[in-house]
Amino acid sequence: MASQFLVTKSIDELRQQEGAGNELRRALSATQLTLLGIGGIIGTGIFVLTGTAAANYAGPALALSFVLAGVGCTLAGLCYAEFAAMIPVSGSAYSYSYATLGEGVAWFIGWNLVLEYLLAVATVSVGWSGYAVSLLNQIGVHIPEALSSAPLRSVGETLHIVPTGAIVNVPAVLIVAAIATICYIGIKQSASFNSVIVVIKVTVVVLFILFGVSYINSANWHPFIPENAGHLGKFGYSGIIGGAGVIFFAYIGFDAVSTAAQESKNPQRDMPIGILASLIICTILYVIVALVLTGMANYRELDVAAPVAYALDKYPALWWLGGVVKLGAVAGMTSVMLVMTIAQARIFFAMARDGLLPPFFGRVHPRFRTPSTGTVVTGLSAALIGGLFPVKMLAELVSIGTLSAFVTVCIGVLILRRTRPDLPRPFRAPLPWVTCIGGALVCFLMMLFLGPPNWKRLVAWTAIGLLIYLFYGRRHSRHSRPRADAPPR
Repeated sequence: MASQFLVTKSIDELRQQEGAGNELRRALSATQLTLLGIGGIIGTGIFVLTGTAAANYAGPALALSFVLAGVGCTLAGLCYAEFAAMIPVSGSAYSYSYATLGEGVAWFIGWNLVLEYLLAVATVSVGWSGYAVSLLNQIGVHIPEALSSAPLRSVGETLHIVPTGAIVNVPAVLIVAAIATICYIGIKQSASFNSVIVVIKVTVVVLFILFGVSYINSANWHPFIPENAGHLGKFGYSGIIGGAGVIFFAYIGFDAVSTAAQESKNPQRDMPIGILASLIICTILYVIVALVLTGMANYRELDVAAPVAYALDKYPALWWLGGVVKLGAVAGMTSVMLVMTIAQARIFFAMARDGLLPPFFGRVHPRFRTPSTGTVVTGLSAALIGGLFPVKMLAELVSIGTLSAFVTVCIGVLILRRTRPDLPRPFRAPLPWVTCIGGALVCFLMMLFLGPPNWKRLVAWTAIGLLIYLFYGRRHSRHSRPRADAPPR
């Protein structure tokens, strides 16, 4: 078992497998990849989690949390860029880890990518619901709170889940069902369509900054770093790190760029540009939005489903902008859910192709030519989770799962530098001992400050995955079956 756990898939094998009748048209330029990254990044993180992180972790120092998370993501992004340029195949961190750290680690990463993408769809659906309900209220359509909020919530720093009195978050369920249906039937999401969505989202963010800055009350920034509440990660300097771990969710879209390697015209050059440019642009926007938001409203008031809309609603003169922001947020988060649903189905497909999941996860619909089973599982699971659980709990689970994948990617670059120094590297992460180790440490630090409950949930999720691997994946892995063309021993 140990030898199989450590077996790797050669990079040549990855490339051959990717090209075995699965070629995709290379149509994306560096600019389009950058826009794809921005499209995946700007969503629930900036429109929802800014309020949660400010109210519960960092206060006005949320801007520093965004800087810290941005540094961690940039270091990890440099590692992703080296892998994506060197191994321009789909599967993202799952494929990278298979080529460097072995089948067992690849399973762990793939299992955590399920946690990332599937729960990301659920998380974004909750944020989408908050803005959709707020927008409907503005035009006189009121949805009862019992049908637009989570019926369950976690208690403090414990694992206990208690009822809230609500029934189900109906808008969250409906939007996931609609997105899954579109992905099941099939949609040709062109680069130009994504560019239009990105322009809308960035325009909305810029409008919020330009008009909101005039309503900043500097008293809301004092104290800029609230005194620690007696718990690690609850305000104070540790709260900045804790806040970074929560709003790290706002950055996870950049790794979706690496899944488009096979559609890139020149992946060796364009992938690093797309990943790093989207990260830098979004970090700048995030820091400014955090400062404006916490200046317009006291951070203690921002633990709501739609904090940006809440801040705008405090000022009657900005009534018109509130509607624009809500509409832009709803449109933007819809595209994020679409991208995440497609990405999740692709992860299921890749793992089933390697035998680590049952073959039906790799089933392609005969008419629509979409990964039908993976899409259905993603839609049903995300709808159920998004309809029942609060956004804060879901976002923290997504963050800790994604951070663990980032730590592994950073370490994988160092390992491959040592084990395969001969491989062509069109893009090389600069100062690898600083970049890779620094990225791994910053991401692991953010994991630590997400608190014991999230670590317990991560351990439980990993244990479930390990059981699936031991009792199914290991036995059915393509590496456990002798190849027909293998020479006799």
